[in-house]
Amino acid sequence: MARVHNFSAGPAAMPLAVLEKARAEMLDLADSGMSVMELSHRSREFQAIIDGAESGIRRLLGVSDNYAVLFLQGGASLQFAMIPMNLRRPGKSADYVDTGSWASKAIKEAKLTGAAKVLWSGKGDNYTKIPKAEELKISPDAEYLHICSNETIGGIRWMQFPETKVPLIADMSSEIFSRPVDVNKFGLIYAGAQKNLGPSGLAVVIIRKDLVERTAGSVPVFMRYSTHVNSGSLYNTPNTWAVYMVKLVCEWVESNGGVAAFEKKSGEKAALLYDLIDGSEFWRSPVEKESRSVMNVVWRLSKEELEEEFVKQAKEAGFIGLKGHRSVGGIRASIYNAVTLESVEALAAFMKDFEQKNG
Repeated sequence: MARVHNFSAGPAAMPLAVLEKARAEMLDLADSGMSVMELSHRSREFQAIIDGAESGIRRLLGVSDNYAVLFLQGGASLQFAMIPMNLRRPGKSADYVDTGSWASKAIKEAKLTGAAKVLWSGKGDNYTKIPKAEELKISPDAEYLHICSNETIGGIRWMQFPETKVPLIADMSSEIFSRPVDVNKFGLIYAGAQKNLGPSGLAVVIIRKDLVERTAGSVPVFMRYSTHVNSGSLYNTPNTWAVYMVKLVCEWVESNGGVAAFEKKSGEKAALLYDLIDGSEFWRSPVEKESRSVMNVVWRLSKEELEEEFVKQAKEAGFIGLKGHRSVGGIRASIYNAVTLESVEALAAFMKDFEQKNG
């Protein structure tokens, strides 16, 4: 079996050990005689799975009992709408920071149902940096402050999170489990699973329980956080396969040293690529050094034709997913937790060879 070097932004690489365990249990999960995809979501067997996934997230991120952990459908995109519908009370406004494509989509969605104030936007600088603390004038009466902690497309991230007295909301889809975070500093954290948590089709939401009570009675029942908190994420049939895979990923992260260990590994992998990019005039990073992501490394070449040739040759050599997002172009390597150091070393070697032949 030939496995490629997968640098896709999402759905992204999955840990090989997790895939192998899922394959072994595909037809018969825990002597049930069924696949996890055939189990009733009301069964004792599946309850053990969803409980295991929740407890794994709680241990890895240090989530206290003051927070609920939810497994919801609709991905992070549905959260763009659910957050303002649930947490912004009638007549109130919320603050947003526009750091890129995903933050701007959240802003657009929020404005459909109420007031949303954009405190800072990086659009004028092509989303190449994160704002400094002094640039954020947070409204004292804001219902919450929303940020995207890591922008997958632009390759930028918040090194330090804003200090705020209003609830801090963070889209952590593309960096969750890549570094320790103090969950207690957040009102709500959400993440699409298809990058560091598991397969596509699932979003994990970590919400402070007191915020659940804000929801107005006019919000549709399915769109209320309280509905899913009170039902243990089993109000309707969940994506049982994705929940099962999140449980396996949590076990894999724990068995490999936990989130702190992956923070170190992520830094090592990112440094390999950034050092190569910065050490040559052949490659160019458009992102300010202080704002660079360690999950999504983006770079450019002198001509688009040369970028296309690089991506073409890389694919032929077994490096998949390196084409930059269609909205910005360029080259992007997503080096999530499941992407091994060996894959990044192989990519760096390929880059050096390409530069030698084309520089």
